[in-house]
Order: sequence, then structure tokens, then C-alpha cells
Amino acid sequence: MSFLTIGHRGLMGVEPENTLRSFVRAEHEGVDVIELDLHLSKDGALVVMHDAHVDRTTDGCGPIADRTLAELRELDAGQGERIPVFEEVVDAVRAPLQAEIKDVAAARVLAEVVRTRDLVGRVDIISFHDEALAAIRELLPGVPTALVADFYGADVVERARAVGASTLSLNIRRLTLELVEQAHAADLKVLGWTVNTHDHLRLARGLGLDGAVTDHPEIRRAVRFTA
Repeated sequence: MSFLTIGHRGLMGVEPENTLRSFVRAEHEGVDVIELDLHLSKDGALVVMHDAHVDRTTDGCGPIADRTLAELRELDAGQGERIPVFEEVVDAVRAPLQAEIKDVAAARVLAEVVRTRDLVGRVDIISFHDEALAAIRELLPGVPTALVADFYGADVVERARAVGASTLSLNIRRLTLELVEQAHAADLKVLGWTVNTHDHLRLARGLGLDGAVTDHPEIRRAVRFTA
């Protein structure tokens, strides 16, 4: 099985995160999959942003949920970039996508877009929220999902199985070989995040991971060179 490289919010180490500029750069650098984050705007648009508030990554302030899409479009998301919606990312790049549901309410809206845009087979859906993945299993049977976790124990394998996930995406700093082996024995793939150094890449390889989430194009180049 090949080792996947997943561009984190595009390639946020070199471009403004979760912007079309970042996603296009990630595709240009040859990542296998592009990861992005989704919230709902006040008027129900699938807004691509990591945080629930716009403060950190734009020149605005306040919750995403308090602004309409038109109001969010007025903000600068870095280097003159505007906050995109999911459908624009789908049109801007051709790479496979990992869409992370940050807001459980976004599951139903995302499922509808995946169906109407015929994106089954191109989009995997990931989340920290077990209930969001359970909802996707009902709304989009057969679409691959991944449970994301930062603080976790051995129970994360059973949690993933309970919601029908096929992959675990885990903080590599807490990963153990024992947990990776348990996940593989349960037919789960394991991704590590965030792999931004050659030491972390060597760790990911040593643990037998199926892929790595990275902010930097250098990691993709290192994977290609050592493949």
C-alpha cells in the first residue's frame, strides 16, 4: 500500500490556510489528498475555515455562524484571499479531498452537496465528532470516513468501528506501535498528524502508518524521494 501525503488545510505552512491559493499550491506540489475544514455560515453555506471564529485567520472578528456568506466574503483570509465555500474548492482542484466536519450541523448540508455534485469516490469525510460520522454513515452509506483524535486511548479503535469509519487520523505525538497494530488488525488505516519534520516522517514510517498530514511541501518531496 502506498504512503499517502495529505495537505493540511491546503499547505498551510507556506500559504494562507483553507484558501483557494493554499489548495491550488497543495495540488501543484503533488500531495495525494487535500484536507479542509467546514463550518456553516448564518445562511447555511459550507464555509471552509478551521476555527469557529474568524479572528485568527482573517481581519474580522466573531463567530462564523453569526455572519452570512456575503458578510464573510468581505473579510481578508490572508494575502487578499477570500473565504471559500466547499463547492469552490471542488471546482478549483482535481485532487481527492478530505472534508472535516467541524460543526455537526454541517453533516447534512455536506451530504447533500456530495450527492448533487456526484462527489462520491472523490471526497472522504472526517471529524473529531463521533455523532457527525454516524450521521454521514446514514446519509451517505459507503462514503469513506475517518475519526480524528488528539487526546485518545486504545478505545479509539472501537469508537471508529462503532461509527463505521475506515480510517483513524491521530496526533502522531501520542501514537504507539501497539495502537497502530490494533487498528490495522481491525482493518482500519492510520494517518498521523501533523508531520512537518523529517524526524516525524521517520516516526510515521517506523510506526507503519498509511499516511501523514503535513503543512509543508518538503515532506511530500521527501516521501516521493524515499518511496
